[in-house]
Amino acid sequence: MSATSTISEQVAEMHAARPAEPSDGIMAAFGDEQAALGAGGPPAGVAEVGVTVPDIDLLDAHDAPTSLYRATAGRSSVLVFYRGAWCPYCNIALNAYQAQLLPRLTERGVALVAISPQKPDGSLSMRAKNDLAFAVLSDPGNTLARRLGILTQPSEGARAAQMQLGLDLSAVNADGTIQLPMPTTVILDAKHVLRWIDVHPDYSTRTEPQQVLDALDNLEPLIAS
Repeated sequence: MSATSTISEQVAEMHAARPAEPSDGIMAAFGDEQAALGAGGPPAGVAEVGVTVPDIDLLDAHDAPTSLYRATAGRSSVLVFYRGAWCPYCNIALNAYQAQLLPRLTERGVALVAISPQKPDGSLSMRAKNDLAFAVLSDPGNTLARRLGILTQPSEGARAAQMQLGLDLSAVNADGTIQLPMPTTVILDAKHVLRWIDVHPDYSTRTEPQQVLDALDNLEPLIAS
């Protein structure tokens, strides 16, 4: 996969490289879930542009307490909500953000923060595995995701398929639940006001780096500190 490929192109390559659907139907369960989520669209109650996002306690990859405001350090910020280090789509997306988005954000003085509900050791694994140079934090109770209205959980079929693969979300997530954020990208200004939000109910799709940069260009007068 090329470092300059879009996320959708890299996902397509990953799908093409997979063997034919296994007889146990695991991939079919995930495919059915993705289709249902995509057809359902964003949930009711997604946070609206213009709201101020409150400070939320988080944990860094070394299990040290931090918070949203501390992580963004008074700067405009791009927040990326992802499911966990176990999710192949998340790995593709965060790799793309590292290669294609982080340098451009750094030039603009904009922070990049990735947030998931997994335990800090999962954040550390994600950061090390993908050599990420931006903050990768845990939201132990999905508090921030809940505030933004982007919380979901696997379907029964997908949950059973995950367990067949040895993935128990209740052991991976810091709060012992199976709840997950819908993959979402958020732009906050320096005063923590929500200026842009892009929610992906179908977790096989993600916000492309160029979409974020285009949004920042359009928002520049609003997010200037």
